[in-house]
Amino acid sequence: MQPAYKRILLKLSGEALSNNAQDGRCIDGSFLTALCEKIAQITKLGVQVAVVCGGGNIWRGRTVPEMDRTRADQSGMMATIINGLALEDALIRQGVQAVLLTAFEVGPVGRRYTVVEAERILNEGGVAVLAGGTGHPFFTTDSGAALRAAELQVDAILMAKTIDGVYTADPKKDSSAVFLPEITCTEALYRRLGVMDATAMALCMDNHITIRVFAMSPLDNLMKVVCGEPIGSVVTG
Repeated sequence: MQPAYKRILLKLSGEALSNNAQDGRCIDGSFLTALCEKIAQITKLGVQVAVVCGGGNIWRGRTVPEMDRTRADQSGMMATIINGLALEDALIRQGVQAVLLTAFEVGPVGRRYTVVEAERILNEGGVAVLAGGTGHPFFTTDSGAALRAAELQVDAILMAKTIDGVYTADPKKDSSAVFLPEITCTEALYRRLGVMDATAMALCMDNHITIRVFAMSPLDNLMKVVCGEPIGSVVTG
């Protein structure tokens, strides 16, 4: 298999790590292991991989509307670090040199993110697990992913979702929604298609970053996208 990209940023939702577990678990260990096995296989192809994960499986500030927004967002950033630790651990168990880099100091938990440190890890064939969002409230992890993608000059952001691409509306709610195999960031923003939040989309547009949107299940989709197979949707910057 020949990869289509040299360097990617994989954006995962926090909910993806729970794998819809019905027993209250925030993280499905079996799913996490299977996911990190796929990531390890990608690194063996010579592809450099950075990972950004959300924290919605642990915390969502909007579920506590009376909470101060800054503190709620800081709680969410901490949730992404918990997920980052789980990803780091599962990747290391797959024999990958994975390092958790955080947007702000968290003592012995992870290293502070810098572009230089992330570049070093990627160039050595390791996986940079990037947690803590942008390090500031009022920004989503989508914005954090777009920012890191721009800083690290990745070839594409890979967005693994519960649906198989970009549609004109939510296909789970609107049976008339039309699948869009290719679209520009400008059009996605104008039509409010919800690929990413507006800040993240603007960053991708300004930095000409390609976004690949595809279904997380089955996990083989990840390798297919990395190798350039035409699944999911392509959003061009």
